[in-house]
Amino acid sequence: MSMPNLAPIPELYVSHESALKLKDEAGNLPSWDLTPRQICDLELLMNGGFNPLKGFLTEEDYDGVVENMRLADGSLWPMPITLDVSEEFAEGLEPGQDIALRDQEGVLLAIMSVTDNWVPNKAKEAEKVFGADDLAHPAVNYLHNHAGKVYLGGPVTGIQQPVHYDFRARRDTPNELRAYFRKLGWRKVVAFQTRNPLHRAHQELTFRAAKDAQANLLIHPVVGMTKPGDVDHFTRVRCYEAVLDKYPQSTTTMSLLPLAMRMAGPREAVWHGLIRKNFGCSHIIIGRDHAGPGKNSAGEDFYGAYDAQDLFRENAEEMGIEMVDFKHMVYVQERAQYEPADEIADKDEVTILNISGTELRRRLAEGLEIPEWFSFPEVVKELRRTKPPRAQQGFTVFFTGFSGSGKSTIANALMVKLMEMGGRPTTLLDGDVVRKHLSSELGFSKEHRDLNIQRIGYVASEITKNGGIAICAPIAPYAATRRTVREMIEQYGAFVEVHVATTIEECERRDRKGLYKLAREGKIKEFTGISDPYDVPENPELRVETENVDVDNCAHQVLLKLEALGLIGLQ
Repeated sequence: MSMPNLAPIPELYVSHESALKLKDEAGNLPSWDLTPRQICDLELLMNGGFNPLKGFLTEEDYDGVVENMRLADGSLWPMPITLDVSEEFAEGLEPGQDIALRDQEGVLLAIMSVTDNWVPNKAKEAEKVFGADDLAHPAVNYLHNHAGKVYLGGPVTGIQQPVHYDFRARRDTPNELRAYFRKLGWRKVVAFQTRNPLHRAHQELTFRAAKDAQANLLIHPVVGMTKPGDVDHFTRVRCYEAVLDKYPQSTTTMSLLPLAMRMAGPREAVWHGLIRKNFGCSHIIIGRDHAGPGKNSAGEDFYGAYDAQDLFRENAEEMGIEMVDFKHMVYVQERAQYEPADEIADKDEVTILNISGTELRRRLAEGLEIPEWFSFPEVVKELRRTKPPRAQQGFTVFFTGFSGSGKSTIANALMVKLMEMGGRPTTLLDGDVVRKHLSSELGFSKEHRDLNIQRIGYVASEITKNGGIAICAPIAPYAATRRTVREMIEQYGAFVEVHVATTIEECERRDRKGLYKLAREGKIKEFTGISDPYDVPENPELRVETENVDVDNCAHQVLLKLEALGLIGLQ
């Protein structure tokens, strides 16, 4: 019997000898240092995970993919895999020129022949690929606020795979997995795509899916990039390893996938299917709202619950991989077992228990019990190691407002109150101190002010990661920069934005340093509120009015907010 899903697939790597020769020649080529997302994409291009792609998309392929999920030759491919670069870098390139692609340490990973060099219509890409040009979508925000302005396309010659120091034994290329399945005689393999820790419901679901398809099971978690706020992959992989013992070893294996997810819902589901097919799988489990990013700006889900399954079904035959739909598993207390929610005949007579992801995060944050019927003690233990209760985690309080609004004064008062309580080291990153120690060479242009805020954010994120409290009080006029800082910090702990909502008139009236007067006379350029805009925070955690309110009261409002968020216990 032929096993087409297990025959070797083409990779883009050259032989060891050629690689050595190319490494020598690469010294004279222009170099591009890849971003973390580009490294994920390149790895899957080179090892065949993105087969049939032979490199980053050309303009013609990109247009087809954006427009109707097809490459120029008609093959189905739903996701633009593009090399985005800065305008300066792109300007210096001749058509057909080779460039060296390097990791962030400067290690040469591949050489790319640049055939195409164009400025994409990103609003259209967002609309078509992600369903809306809405910055609440993490990939759309990435597209507009992080990705370079210019795309380069062209074939890639692989020299070596990106270096990973973690979980090396668990990382398999498509051909390594295919060889493993061949060796074990696994003809049918169902893939489980996951970016969250596995709990009992997932285990039941994957068991059933494998049984229904009479297939073996590949647990295939993503360890590239997922969504801001997800549990880090080190913790997740330790959780998966803790659960693996609960599966029959002869029919289950686990491998890690270095994919940079785009959270693109329906298109992402099709993309995951094509990738898993390259890895030798015959089936993949597609869940409700598969790879959905959560809520859009209007507070609604980006995608319908079954859109991903529908799009997958339409294309399954051409893709050559079958879908196993995700059953919503709930725990029936009386029978002490998990059952698919829609197959419980005596729904009204039994007690159905279910813990949502939000509820689980709340219980972890507050140090509450997580019952054994919901998750394995081993998994809970790993999660608690990474995420202690909130009152023991670091956090950042970020004041923003006009110059002279009272940010520093309130921040100082808050600092003293937190130190009085004790328990965690507290650092005040005030404008003047930061300007002296971190940003002495920066001026006050928009670019420099952004850089200053990002430095403050970086230091605050390190303090937060190490369990301390950071209090920041810059003007921080731009919403996009505040969002970047929020994302940096929320990986490690809470970010509490406090808008000190003093009016510009009141700030000007207080003007202790005489800055407003100089700005009005045109002696200070780009002054927030006078000659430069201030984006009022739309939904900060707290807004404080300072007019006719004493400082002590303002600082106390912040303390009460911190207590309500579970960040401090006023014991």
